[in-house]
Amino acid sequence: MEYKNFINSLGLVGISEELVRQALTHSSTGNADYERLEFLGDRVLGLAMAEMLYQRFPEEKEGDLAKRHAALVSGKMLSKVAQDLDLGCILMLSDNERQSGGLENDNILSDAVEGIIGAVFLSSNYQTCADLIIKLWDGYIETMSEPPQDPKTQLQEWSQGRALGIPKYELVSRSGPDHQPLFNVCVSVEGYEGAAAEAGSKRAAEKAAAQAFLAQHNLIDKK
Repeated sequence: MEYKNFINSLGLVGISEELVRQALTHSSTGNADYERLEFLGDRVLGLAMAEMLYQRFPEEKEGDLAKRHAALVSGKMLSKVAQDLDLGCILMLSDNERQSGGLENDNILSDAVEGIIGAVFLSSNYQTCADLIIKLWDGYIETMSEPPQDPKTQLQEWSQGRALGIPKYELVSRSGPDHQPLFNVCVSVEGYEGAAAEAGSKRAAEKAAAQAFLAQHNLIDKK
């Protein structure tokens, strides 16, 4: 069976095929979807990643570990993991969602990965999940030579360093269905033209807007 083959490809045994099916079923189908499993998987991933980074980088301070953690559990990173797993081949979406590009949607892909982690946790235990996460993320951790700087943090440090205050984020609009919202956020700094960006969550849109502001004003990697 398709789900059994997928489970075997992860090197796992004793994992519930029904839970994996649920983890890969999008709400657009009208059937049971992965949102509860995604909620659980998100928490398991966060803990496992924190433990892994704590052990792998014993000399780093909390701030640098937090930067690594934020990047490694971000939607963008989860989407990369989903592509590595070729989840597009087995994700269950409605025809409309599929035709609108759902299989390339970072939010859908990242949620599915967290759903799978939740399914593995419920079928086994925390350590099995942690081992799976290490396996899936190890290459990305190894290639991250320095803790990445979050664009919101970088922008705030730059603006406060010039006595311009804290950047202001404004939610311009929210569109799309409940299961696939789209947030448009604009960020502004006193004396500078603002920048806007869209993403599937308000937090992600704020980060994208901060990144757009940094690029727009040629401030990338500058304090």
